[in-house]
Amino acid sequence: MKEELSCGAFCRSDFDLQFAEVYSALRQRRPLSKSQLRDYVKVFLGLSIPDKVICSDHSSPMDYLWYCFSSDFINHAGENNDAVVWANRGGGKTEIAAVATLLDCIFKPGCEVRILGGSSLQASRMYEYMQTFLRRGFEPFLQKDALKTRCTFINGSNVEVLTQSARSVRGQHIHKLRCDEVELFDEDVFSAAKFTTMSSKNIKAALEVISTMHKPYGLMQKVVSQAGKNNVKIFKWCIWEVIEKCKDRICSQCCLWSDCQGRAKQGVGYFRIDDCITQMRRSSRAGFESEMLCKKPNLENVVFDDFDLDKHVCELNYNPALPLYRTLDFGFINPFVCLWIQVDDDGVIRVIDEYQASRLTIDAHASEIKRRTRSLCGDSAVVATFCDPAGVGVNDVTGTSAVRELRSLGVAVKYRKSKILEGIELIRRALKAGDSTSRILISNKCEKLIEAMRCYHYQDCSGGFKSELPLKDGLYDHHIDAFRYFFVNYGRNNNVICRVY
Repeated sequence: MKEELSCGAFCRSDFDLQFAEVYSALRQRRPLSKSQLRDYVKVFLGLSIPDKVICSDHSSPMDYLWYCFSSDFINHAGENNDAVVWANRGGGKTEIAAVATLLDCIFKPGCEVRILGGSSLQASRMYEYMQTFLRRGFEPFLQKDALKTRCTFINGSNVEVLTQSARSVRGQHIHKLRCDEVELFDEDVFSAAKFTTMSSKNIKAALEVISTMHKPYGLMQKVVSQAGKNNVKIFKWCIWEVIEKCKDRICSQCCLWSDCQGRAKQGVGYFRIDDCITQMRRSSRAGFESEMLCKKPNLENVVFDDFDLDKHVCELNYNPALPLYRTLDFGFINPFVCLWIQVDDDGVIRVIDEYQASRLTIDAHASEIKRRTRSLCGDSAVVATFCDPAGVGVNDVTGTSAVRELRSLGVAVKYRKSKILEGIELIRRALKAGDSTSRILISNKCEKLIEAMRCYHYQDCSGGFKSELPLKDGLYDHHIDAFRYFFVNYGRNNNVICRVY
């Protein structure tokens, strides 16, 4: 009997040893597909990463992880391996980026990864996630014990947390840079960070930008808007991609129904429904749409919160039956702006084209304005050209004014002094009148004006107070200034008669 027990114990011990060897070998085997990667992360890291797209224009969190992990082994369509992750609060983006960092270091020998957060706390959070994963049996991969802000692997890979400063970022030449909560970044630091990544050792350079989009005028909005132009992959998911499966609730009695519409019935994630309901009730509607649904940035601080892309933007062309106006805002370092506008018989203001340029003289601007006008309407007359009243000021160097120069070059400009708030209120009234009607349409070609209408915002002041005047940021205010000069001047030129032949 003792011999049988001893033999049984030996067999179990031998089996455990074989299992440990197989388990260790599997840990070191690189996943070759997205499904293998999903299983690897579940087995060895204890994470079930959602891999189901719920909203039509979204990605799954697993799509992002597979993309950044596989980019050095397979060729993705595109010229680079950069990525933008736009996801909801609690959407797991920081934790998944930590998984990606660990996998890069294990399966890509010599890979150098840096973590840059919107704050030191944010950067350390991703690193802390990675340290937690290391303690799940990955310590043997380390060259020595992990330090507080960096660690090195036996295959030559390494990870380091960078501080939110240009000095910390400059001079770095690494393979992967993960920027977490970029919405909180200093723009100078982010500008410097763009030059840190470099391909080598068969590892491709990649800059990953990870954040929720809080503000329509924030850094994340700029990154997302430029991503398409720069062929950068965007991974976007919201609460519905990460919410747990809804099983026992009655949809008609659920306060999430208007947003959910049954999506949670398809859920495969971890975010508890009760937590989602609690957060919805304690937040503003704008905040919930921004932070959890990723529909649009929070508009609470923007000037034209009634501006709607679906309502106010469409394809527009010059109509020879309608009068044509131009409106200008001057600038040299900041942009010089010209808008071409028509008004139809119903009083709808139609912005059909725009021009923006910097560091050019007035004669160069005048030449381009006249050329564009001819291309729009041929020899038809422009009813009026409105401009910034500040243009009458005499320049100390040239001894003349912008208004006088334009008139001498054949651009007859008119102006009227007004308060900023007067013009803004006129634009607001045209966007949405008291009866909810709108009198503004903007051509989809006018990308800069559209961006300005979405992003023109008030300045945040200390103590949580808001300034009564919008911020003069040199980025969005010039197009709005040109637009409001039209409003404060139009309708006060009743002596002008336009005939169409």
